[in-house]
Amino acid sequence: MAWLYLVVAGLFEIGWPLGLKKGWGPDGVQVGWLLFAVFAMTISGALLMMAQRAIPMGTAYAVWTGIGAVGAFVTGVLLFGDSASAMRIASIALIVAGIVGLKLA
Repeated sequence: MAWLYLVVAGLFEIGWPLGLKKGWGPDGVQVGWLLFAVFAMTISGALLMMAQRAIPMGTAYAVWTGIGAVGAFVTGVLLFGDSASAMRIASIALIVAGIVGLKLA
């Protein structure tokens, strides 16, 4: 169950950079998006805390941030037209390899 908490926490970790990105636009502050970011931070942190009851802290934190980093990268590419150069994709692949390695260790 701890790994499920950790994966879901990582998915919520993607929500707060998205909320912060959308929270400030050409029309100024978008309160709904900023509240979404705070909500995502809160849920993500709470689930990380629950996961750390059974998963070592260093492993849990690295996996959590890795899921968030990969998810934010994919979100940026798909929603905001961020670059998907070969070097960036290779770098994300290394993060994924690290997450898988930590799960297997």
